[in-house]
Amino acid sequence: MVKQKNRNQPDVQVGFFVSSNRTPEHHQKKENMRRLKIAIQKSGRLSEDSLQLLKECGISIDGSSSSLIVPSRNFPVDVLYLRNSDIPQYLEDGVADVAILGENTLIEAKKAIKVELLLGFSKCRVSIAVPKSQQYGGLVDLNGKKLATSYPNTVKAFLTQNSINAEIHEISGSVEIAPNLGLADAICDIVSSGSTLFTNGLKEVEVLFSSEACLASSPILDEEGRVVLDKLLFRIKAVLEAKNKKYVLLNAPNDRIEGIMRILPGMKSPSIIPLAESGWSSVHSVIDESQFWEIIDQLRDAGAQGILIVPIEKMIL
Repeated sequence: MVKQKNRNQPDVQVGFFVSSNRTPEHHQKKENMRRLKIAIQKSGRLSEDSLQLLKECGISIDGSSSSLIVPSRNFPVDVLYLRNSDIPQYLEDGVADVAILGENTLIEAKKAIKVELLLGFSKCRVSIAVPKSQQYGGLVDLNGKKLATSYPNTVKAFLTQNSINAEIHEISGSVEIAPNLGLADAICDIVSSGSTLFTNGLKEVEVLFSSEACLASSPILDEEGRVVLDKLLFRIKAVLEAKNKKYVLLNAPNDRIEGIMRILPGMKSPSIIPLAESGWSSVHSVIDESQFWEIIDQLRDAGAQGILIVPIEKMIL
């Protein structure tokens, strides 16, 4: 006898497997998503800071700078490890879609490249320095002198702007030793702490401009690449915003809350939560890192107690 099928029984039987809601078309679309090629410096502090930023954005980069290109396994980007001075040309040609590099490198390269976002790290100055023993009375003292630099375009523009006639001697690397070797009377180089200048018997006398790391994009970035870049920018902004903020929690008598609220505006307004003890509340808010100690002192004076400061990992505004 043939057993008839129950009309209410589904055609597809489900065993011990739970079927995924994601179709083969979904996985194929993910695999075919446009990958953004992001160039970073091959080695050095800027390279380390760039990789750390990507890590904080939840982007895993498996591989080392010994490879030219390393893909991320969880975000559609491929990291290109390049020499710092080569990055602007790669951006202009579209070999790289975006890059993390110093503003000073962009200014020197004179390329039609858009700065998408300043990143707040690798801060430095592009400065002129002379031997400590040398008397310096101003820019006119550079007339007729020889300046060693790795930034010839930047220096030339600065000297022309200030009507200074000096000879530019281009050097790649270790610019600070040029005066001691008799190759130049002064140098123009990037300065962070100034310790390298001090070690080599130099003093900073002119600052051309300040610089920091930035995210820059190729002038020929296509629409699909822009979609991925916007996703990356969203993550980076959330990370950077969190670095400049602190989450503060405190307890205060209810009759002091109004005064404390004037100190803690928060992103919109502080959160106030009644405590189990009658007449007391817990106040939660966000403060700027730059105002941290000033605000804490004001809170104590206003009657706040049990102040707790918590770092913020990400902030979505």
